[in-house]
Amino acid sequence: MIDREALHINGVVYAGQLDGQGGIVPIEASDIAHCIHPCWLHLDTEHPASSEWLSSSPLIPDPVRESLAGISTRPRVNRIPEGALIILRSINFNTEEYPEELIVLRIYITEKLIVTTRNQPIQAVEEMLDELQKKQGPEDSGSWLVDMCDTLTDHTSEFIEDMHDRIIVLENDLLDQQIPPRGQLSKLRKQLIVLRRYMAPQRDVFARLASEHLPWMGDDDRRRMQDISDRLGRGIDDIDGGIARTAVIADEINWLTAESINRRGYTMSLMAMIFLPTTFLTGLFGVNLGGIPGGNMRFGFSIFCLSLIVLVLGVAIWLKRRKWL
Repeated sequence: MIDREALHINGVVYAGQLDGQGGIVPIEASDIAHCIHPCWLHLDTEHPASSEWLSSSPLIPDPVRESLAGISTRPRVNRIPEGALIILRSINFNTEEYPEELIVLRIYITEKLIVTTRNQPIQAVEEMLDELQKKQGPEDSGSWLVDMCDTLTDHTSEFIEDMHDRIIVLENDLLDQQIPPRGQLSKLRKQLIVLRRYMAPQRDVFARLASEHLPWMGDDDRRRMQDISDRLGRGIDDIDGGIARTAVIADEINWLTAESINRRGYTMSLMAMIFLPTTFLTGLFGVNLGGIPGGNMRFGFSIFCLSLIVLVLGVAIWLKRRKWL
């Protein structure tokens, strides 16, 4: 069993012991946790007491202390004799502006002890605690790990589906010749690329956990983990498709922008062509020299203006027949 001194942490977010029936029992400072079922400690690495406990507790092996304290960020799994160190990434639901800034969840897990650390609240952990408090959660370390990976993957799939819907909206807008606001497409592409960067190694982590013969994971746990890996793999394929589609959208936006500029330039050129003869004539008749035709006529200016109108209409009709207008 693990005595109360080993589990006493001032900065713990949550400390409990699975009851083997889908529930969890909080560990108080005066309790003694028996090793029949695993204990779960969830820590905040920003709290000094948690960092101190991670660096000094005899329950944590030396090779994983720094990683649990917040050094590692890329998804990976390291198997050690006592258990396994697993680094995973979660969608950031704490802000709507930067969900692609994935939160790191660090896990040290053995048959009788689960230690997780984070520096921001993670919705998957909150959901896991809620299920355990309803006695609908995992019963042992293996099922706890599978359920946690499953929940993280569900959140990732939902986020990918949301980005898929946003891409469809952009595509439909382009069909209506509507260019999206500046920065909207680049933000979406950034989210896709960042998610692709971290979800690919996370899928490999799940695949390795499915193939590793960890003593506290049963065959059913490994099969479920392989299903999670396959599901995340399909999500990554959707991310790759989304990246390709946003590239097509960017090309389409560039084409529409260039076409709009060319159309405006073409219109201005035609306008200049239409008024070029009138500009020549007004310049010629404005030299203020003697001998200008009609200079002494009473209606000379009116006749000149009428001639300019006829000339403009004639040039416009000629451009229309040439199909330049």
